[in-house]
Amino acid sequence: MSRLSHSEIHMVRRIGWLRAAVLGANDGIVSTASLVVGVAAAGSARSAVLVAGLAGLVAGAMSMAAGEYVSVSSQADAEKADIARESRELRDTPDAELDELTHIYMERGLDRELARQVATQLTERDALVAHARDELGISEMVAANPAQAAIVSALTFAAGAVFPLIVALLAPASWITLAVAMTTLAALATLGGLGASAGGAGIIKGASRVTFWGALAMIATAAVGRIFGVAV
Repeated sequence: MSRLSHSEIHMVRRIGWLRAAVLGANDGIVSTASLVVGVAAAGSARSAVLVAGLAGLVAGAMSMAAGEYVSVSSQADAEKADIARESRELRDTPDAELDELTHIYMERGLDRELARQVATQLTERDALVAHARDELGISEMVAANPAQAAIVSALTFAAGAVFPLIVALLAPASWITLAVAMTTLAALATLGGLGASAGGAGIIKGASRVTFWGALAMIATAAVGRIFGVAV
């Protein structure tokens, strides 16, 4: 009988870049489309609409990169501080740390003797890795990566923001607001579905929630443009 290999793909491996990518693309589409719709609804010329949208693209991409970098850096700093503290405790009170690891495995369902054996073997192999994973919940798979989050967020924001700008450039001047709104909702539904699928969640639920908030944002900015009616 041939030996079959068993291969698994876990969605948690994607969580670092997937969150940043989905957030960046969604923000790029929603914020830029909302800006374009608001300015166009105010009766502005196509050139003004495009300039406003392009400025929103650049500012938004930089803001996303900076925000993600600062946010994820704070998370990474907290993880490093916890690991450094755990390293000191392993050095100063190894017996207490072994007892703590044993108790963790007992709480997960192992009897005392087996939990002690597991804790001892993992401690002998790499005590810090064992405590980081099982006590702190930190592993290499999901550790914070500020640079990755910043780059992915900026690029995906820009990619998402380009879409409504292209529509605004190609659509008839009198139809910019409607064209951008309709195509943006379709793009958001697609993006939400793809993001949900990549994360292993329900496609319809993922598409509907991002479409709802995108529609709400464009309605709000269109209302502002109509009320004030000020051309940029």
